[in-house]
Amino acid sequence: MNDVADTAAPLLRTLAPLLRDLERKLQVCIDAERRYEFDLIRKAALTGIAADLKRKSDDLDGDRPLLVVMLMGGTGVGKSTLLNALAGASIAQASFQRPTTRDPVVYYHESVRPERLDPALRGCRLQPHDRDALRDKIIVDTPDLDSNDLANRETLKAVLPVADIVLYVGSQEKYHDQLGWELFREQRHRRAFAFVLNKWDRCLQTNASGLRPDEDLLRDLRAEGFESPLLFRTSAQRWLDSRNGAPQAELPAGEQFKELVEWLEHRLTGLEIEAVKARGVGQLLTQFERELQGATPPNLVSIASATQGRWEKTLDEKSAGDTEVLLGTLDPHQSEIELHFSVQGQSRFWGLMRGYLKLFSSAKGAGNILRDKLTIFPKRTEPEAPSTTGTWNVSSFTQQCLTEAGERFLDQRTRDLIARLQNIAVECSFPIRLLERPCTEAGKLDWRHRYEHSLRDALQEAEQVWTKPTGPRRWLQTAIVHTANLLPNIVLIAGYLLLMYRYFVGGYMPQLFDVLLPLIMTLISMILLQVSIVLLLPMRWSSIRSEFRRQLERRLTALLREIYLPIPAEVAAALEQERAQIEQLRSDVRQVATWLEQRQQAANVTRLYGASAPSTLPAHPG
Repeated sequence: MNDVADTAAPLLRTLAPLLRDLERKLQVCIDAERRYEFDLIRKAALTGIAADLKRKSDDLDGDRPLLVVMLMGGTGVGKSTLLNALAGASIAQASFQRPTTRDPVVYYHESVRPERLDPALRGCRLQPHDRDALRDKIIVDTPDLDSNDLANRETLKAVLPVADIVLYVGSQEKYHDQLGWELFREQRHRRAFAFVLNKWDRCLQTNASGLRPDEDLLRDLRAEGFESPLLFRTSAQRWLDSRNGAPQAELPAGEQFKELVEWLEHRLTGLEIEAVKARGVGQLLTQFERELQGATPPNLVSIASATQGRWEKTLDEKSAGDTEVLLGTLDPHQSEIELHFSVQGQSRFWGLMRGYLKLFSSAKGAGNILRDKLTIFPKRTEPEAPSTTGTWNVSSFTQQCLTEAGERFLDQRTRDLIARLQNIAVECSFPIRLLERPCTEAGKLDWRHRYEHSLRDALQEAEQVWTKPTGPRRWLQTAIVHTANLLPNIVLIAGYLLLMYRYFVGGYMPQLFDVLLPLIMTLISMILLQVSIVLLLPMRWSSIRSEFRRQLERRLTALLREIYLPIPAEVAAALEQERAQIEQLRSDVRQVATWLEQRQQAANVTRLYGASAPSTLPAHPG
């Protein structure tokens, strides 16, 4: 048997680093910051699998594989008595009363160093033995699974993942109780199961359905996929009594304690140990692959594209609405804006015309100041208007406009926009939980500052359009500007030249009116030129407003699209990377599982496992 056992080393020791590598990759996947976050149930399941992978890899990394056979069952079924009978001595506390808190008993060969045991077993009550037939097997007696003491249940949950084979112990009263059966169904896809119906001498009577307990149990196991389950019918107490010196009582028909001992000592050879270990790993990998499948993010590329298409229309509507809100804050200051544009336009003139226009603008500004001072009604704080000198702090003006608009409308409109975008995403089947964080982060940006830049740039662009036009308007402006720059100077110079000619050549003595007449004519020409400028090159807000609206809406549209429109595609791209990571991990799991399956065909341990039944596994929502 030892020669056969040694053949297990190449397979199992090769498997150990593979499992360690899978555990490392899974832990990286769990710890990574993810867009598609695992829900609590999924994360707990994957964390448990990572712990099992580490436990399996450490277990398989030894010189000789140790098979852990764990007794599990309810109160009073005789687990401890069964272990005592197997050991031939009272090593486990047995009681017919409700159990008290106790540590599991670990029955192992004395050649096994305690540090080789799984950490979950080292804290239990260790009971070494010298039976060579059980050299490579460890038998563990666990607390009752239906114990009223929660500490007992927690202890069972702590040691159960160590088991390679669970020896499910029942009796005539408790072979299919609810707690035990639920735990069996939960664990059957993770480890091998054999069954013991203890106290067999009490199980010969049929129940209400006409079946003996063993027949009823076999029927239920077949329903769970165990076509030919391994079931031992034992009377452990009678065997223990006889080994303690009591007269050998007659055993009931069909009693199989000796067969159980034979199976533990001789039929679980090295090849079977390897197969059980490998099959346990295979079941773990199957569950691992299934959990990864449920944790795989959905493909949202096409959904993101459809969402972006609908978002684009909503963002355009938002930019148009915000533009109107901002224009509404500027409308009360149209005279100041017109004055500012007029002052900026004076840079095109020189000479007398430029001086005249500056004087006129100063007089108009002073008139506005005087009007404001004479009003008897209280005024709200308004954005800074152009001064009488023509200088204007555009940044301060736009900032105050944005403050007013933000307090009244824009902040609420931003919150409403996020809600609308998320509703549209839901209509497009885009998971809203994936958009909540990026949309919230976008909403927390300093939108007033960004809008201020857009408003200022739009004002400056509109100013450039009106002060430096193109096409026919530019030709007309050039003609008027040149005329205004030359005509007043010509009129003034020509008037005084004529006056000097009459004085020196004609001997005419000019009067005061004659001296003032060129100035009057020059002033009249400048007034007429100013009227022409107003009529032909108007700087009225009603005309400027449409150009400004176009410039501002274009900038706001580009700004909103830049911030919000990439969000669905960015989320979809991040999910694709996470999909690729999980798909690669799934591929690694399948590769190890396939290699393992090809190596475990020789041993006959199929009776310890039910048929694969994925539908019975608890499904976690993705």
